[in-house]
Amino acid sequence: MPKDGPTPGHLMELGFGFQASKTLLAAVELGVFDALAAGPKTRADIEEELGLHPRGAEDFLDALVALDVLDRENGQYRNTPAIDAFLVSGKPSYIGGLLEMANDRLYGFWGDLEEALRTGRPTNELEDDQTHPFEEAIYQNDENLEQFVGAMTGLSMGVANTLAHEFPWQEYDTMVDLGTSEGVVPKLVAEENDHITAIGLDLPRVEPHFREFTSDSPATDRIEFRTGDFFGTDPLPAADVYILGHILHDWSLDRKQEVLRKVSEAVNPGGTVIIYGTMIDEERREAEMPLLMNLNMLVETPNGFDYTPSQCIQWLHESGFEGGEARELPGPETMVLARK
Repeated sequence: MPKDGPTPGHLMELGFGFQASKTLLAAVELGVFDALAAGPKTRADIEEELGLHPRGAEDFLDALVALDVLDRENGQYRNTPAIDAFLVSGKPSYIGGLLEMANDRLYGFWGDLEEALRTGRPTNELEDDQTHPFEEAIYQNDENLEQFVGAMTGLSMGVANTLAHEFPWQEYDTMVDLGTSEGVVPKLVAEENDHITAIGLDLPRVEPHFREFTSDSPATDRIEFRTGDFFGTDPLPAADVYILGHILHDWSLDRKQEVLRKVSEAVNPGGTVIIYGTMIDEERREAEMPLLMNLNMLVETPNGFDYTPSQCIQWLHESGFEGGEARELPGPETMVLARK
């Protein structure tokens, strides 16, 4: 191999990347980061508390150190600042629900990616004859639903904070978060803007999760849950601002356009629609996670796909909105805004 030629290091990292991923997911599942939330512990302490076998525990913990999610000093392990912020359960910024879902559901489905690429069909638990396959896989199973709504809270937490603080809410009075899950977006928007009435809209089985999550909010009198189906026959409630987070990528183009038409009918004149998610960069070569998320839509949904900001703006124009701009958000998220 020439001295200045290519090396296989990057390819090896990619090919064996599943090992690092599974190590982190196992740490979440086993409760490693919760065990270290109160302070550093020795390997023996962690083994005893979590029931780990001595044969693998040291390598496991040291691998987490090498992956920069744990620190080790004088034989004691402790969480890194990022882990303390995002992977200690019970904290408002916890995103562990998303990783729990990745471990329990997505990890196995991705093992059959070749099949999905050959057939164009999901590799998850869906059946071809299900009328609303994604809803039936998630919303009709209590354990899956609890995990899913918690995952959506973790995924949307950073965006919700940005929206609550940086969007010009002084120009509006009402907002609807479509497909709200636990309601992190309406909760934070209402708490930071004391004139806003915030509505979370989702299927009936989500309501108990929403009410539990928002029950202790100081803005609870301005946070409301509405039952609704954005593919149903009933119109959506009118509001000044509609927010759609991680919604459109679940569906085919026809279904995407159907949702946007209903939203356009519901947004008050002069109002705004905000769509956010892991959008693909316009050249389709740099946004690694959004492109991988697009493959996740392949293994998880019959017809879902991600899209670029310009595609999103085009669909909004076709649905009756004007203008349109894209903004980068925390993490791999992008937000598109347009006006009615």
